Amino acid sequence: MKEPPLTANRGTLSTKIPSQELTQTLNQAAVLVKGNNIPMITPEILLLAIIKTPEAGARQLLQQFSQERGFNWSDFERDVERAVSDQRWLRGANADLKDARFDFVTSADERVPLSEKMLVVLDEGLTLANQQGQAQCGTIQALTIMAGLGTRSDLTLRKRGITPQAIQEALNPVAVPVELAGTPKNRPSAMAIYPRQDLLLKLVSRLTMAGKRHVILVGPTGVGKRSLVLALRQLIAEGKGPAGLKSVVQISEPALLANPIEAVQGAVRQAQGGVLFVPDIARFFGGLRADFREDACNELYKAFFSDNVTVIGAATPERFNERLSKATMVLEHSQVLHVPPATLEETIEILKAQRPNLEADYQLTISDATLAEATRLAGRYYTVRPLPSGAVHLLHQACAMMRMNPKMNPDAPVKNDNQLDPDDVMIATSLLTGVPVTNLGADERDRYVNMFDHLRQRIIGQSEAILALSRAVKMARVGLKDPKRPIGTFLFLGPTGVGKTELAKALAEFMFGTEEALLAFDMSEFMDESSVNRLIGSPPGYVDSQAGGQLTEAVKKRPYSVILFDEVEKASLKVFDVFLQVMDEGRLTSGQGETVTFSECVIIMTSNMGGRYLADPQLSPEAAREMAEAAVKEHFRPEFLNRLDEIIYFHPLSQDDLRQILDLLLRKEEKLMAGRQLHLEMTEGAKNWLLNQNDHPEWGARPLRRLIQKHIREPMADFLLKEDPPAGTTVKLQVKGKKLEFKKL
Repeated sequence: MKEPPLTANRGTLSTKIPSQELTQTLNQAAVLVKGNNIPMITPEILLLAIIKTPEAGARQLLQQFSQERGFNWSDFERDVERAVSDQRWLRGANADLKDARFDFVTSADERVPLSEKMLVVLDEGLTLANQQGQAQCGTIQALTIMAGLGTRSDLTLRKRGITPQAIQEALNPVAVPVELAGTPKNRPSAMAIYPRQDLLLKLVSRLTMAGKRHVILVGPTGVGKRSLVLALRQLIAEGKGPAGLKSVVQISEPALLANPIEAVQGAVRQAQGGVLFVPDIARFFGGLRADFREDACNELYKAFFSDNVTVIGAATPERFNERLSKATMVLEHSQVLHVPPATLEETIEILKAQRPNLEADYQLTISDATLAEATRLAGRYYTVRPLPSGAVHLLHQACAMMRMNPKMNPDAPVKNDNQLDPDDVMIATSLLTGVPVTNLGADERDRYVNMFDHLRQRIIGQSEAILALSRAVKMARVGLKDPKRPIGTFLFLGPTGVGKTELAKALAEFMFGTEEALLAFDMSEFMDESSVNRLIGSPPGYVDSQAGGQLTEAVKKRPYSVILFDEVEKASLKVFDVFLQVMDEGRLTSGQGETVTFSECVIIMTSNMGGRYLADPQLSPEAAREMAEAAVKEHFRPEFLNRLDEIIYFHPLSQDDLRQILDLLLRKEEKLMAGRQLHLEMTEGAKNWLLNQNDHPEWGARPLRRLIQKHIREPMADFLLKEDPPAGTTVKLQVKGKKLEFKKL
């Protein structure tokens, strides 16, 4: 690197100021200075260097914010790069360096000037580090100062809610000793912080027991395990916690990165007479697969056999089964407390507790209606995260969207106030899920009133089945059902190709906004007794016990869904036992011991049982139904049939029905052609000819897609390649001889 001018007038940054990880990051900043042709290290350059240094503690903290607050990491990195790019006006002018009083000396012994603002970051960062008991400034202290500096780096961080206060809270959410918490009148109670009283009482009860006072909190990421520990800390501060526990301390993540054994030893010492909270405790288990060296892991193991400290660990079910379930000595001294996702009501109360911090971080006001809408939308559409995490994530996304520059975010509504409205959350949900805003905002009451008409537009020839399904679902939606059971459990009976699966798809799209909310399982794959383990997961210790069950994992990811069990008559008896538990209790215990709820699911089972009677034109509809019902009663157990909400019958499709279905399928072909700016026109004779090619009328509408593929789509591809019709051309399909002819108009 070329030596900058005016070097003689500058000093050298003391090596005692930056920590080893900050020094490494400053070396990366020096590389970026050279690559961007900027004469000095600025806070913006340092922030970009943090992003590009995987070992930097501040980078890991920023990624944690990205996951928790819902901002896109790539967009964040581009914003920082843009801020750096905007500084290129600095390059080349010696006058720009006259205020640079110190140089950083790189590992290659090159001198790189530090801007005046950069010196402020280092100076105040060192002061902050000293206050925290550290001798040198690290990347996290530097990030904390940059978040309140008033520069471009500050703006880039703040519009994502990353403030000095937010950083401090994220770093050490449960490390404040109780005696320092004080008793101010405006301090929220433990129940205000964490409204899930049943879980808090269970935790206190376990901590009070003699002999097995250590607790492992097991639950998916985002269900509130850390918040539960925060509430415990506050309960102890109120004098209502378990006797003998005076504080709650969490292992410092930056300290773990720097020196794991010293971090564990220090945390255990600080937790004497209280609680040591260890997030992702599975990191310390697994033998050679553990994330830390054996000596650091052993220091934590010792705490489980100590009389002076109580350990609370947090783990996801997957990590628990993979690592902790084999640590028998530790589990003998511990109890497992499962933390399920929050209910809608609990989530709203949790959001109210978090509202003051959100409003302070984003400088917005948030109404109760907005919190309720975030909860509703997260529970219904944003199911990749469990509640309350999904709702918190949506709120952060909506807040960040409002704080972004309108030029950078054209989807954001133009507003002249600082009020976060339900519509803002709706737009954020649409951006995250891809579900159209109009679907999200549709009035539920009006939608369900018109449910029959909506489904009938898509499903042809089965009005009776649609009416029966609509009636049952609407009763459940207005609360006329056991809230713990599934929304509805239905058996669809009928011949092949009459619309059973298509109605299930249409119901998923109607209720949950997308056909992806349909979870389909082919029961011909679950015919043997052992296949039940593939459905719910194998118990710990068995082969593939860590993989989870296909059904339980799918419902965990999408608790609001339509579940389709196709050809249910082929399932084994053990699989039917699983069905009985779901239908009766609305929940299922997986092979890993985790409870999965089905209370917001619709369960549809399809069967061809009795289909030959329903398809027999010689039988009256009443006689066909009676014979089909007799066949069903002969095959299925009474305890299964008695738990069904309704058996819904599907009739064979008439020729007119098939014609209407063909018209629906042809509209899709017209849309494909429209994408090429071409128009597709098909004569009535061509449609009749295509229907007459169906050699298997007993298969219903199922052959129509194959016929369209064979007689329209494949020949159309050859026609387009050969003729290359210009945009705006109409392609007419008509019968010529024994085949369809394609003609340009």
